[in-house]
Amino acid sequence: MIVVSDTSPIRALCCLGLLDALPALFGETLIPPGVANELRVAVPGIGALDVSLIQFLRVAAPVDQQRVAAFLSTLGVGESEAIVLAIERRADYVLMDDRPGRAAALNSGLTPLGTLGVLVRSKDARDRDRNRPAD
Repeated sequence: MIVVSDTSPIRALCCLGLLDALPALFGETLIPPGVANELRVAVPGIGALDVSLIQFLRVAAPVDQQRVAAFLSTLGVGESEAIVLAIERRADYVLMDDRPGRAAALNSGLTPLGTLGVLVRSKDARDRDRNRPAD
């Protein structure tokens, strides 16, 4: 499964102490350089995240910088790069909470999934595991 994330789902899951939901659900999560840079900036209550220390996050740059520039007219760098990277990698999901970003992702043929969707999927997976008969 290929998943690309914007900044907000990673920050929100980190704040909730549930960042481990990402590798449990998706394995590796791709983030573009713009998202990596945003995560390195400290925010109140969370601080800065050193993405090089988070094993399941892999930084990958989108190739089509003209397409990124087109999205920059209405979206931030992280959202723009995440959408283009998701298009290029044919991602199963692009993790994004921002409404304009989600709309742009949908218009680009992508499947956006927000923090709440990740939490629901994580809960459902834990419930399935609890109800699975022991071998």
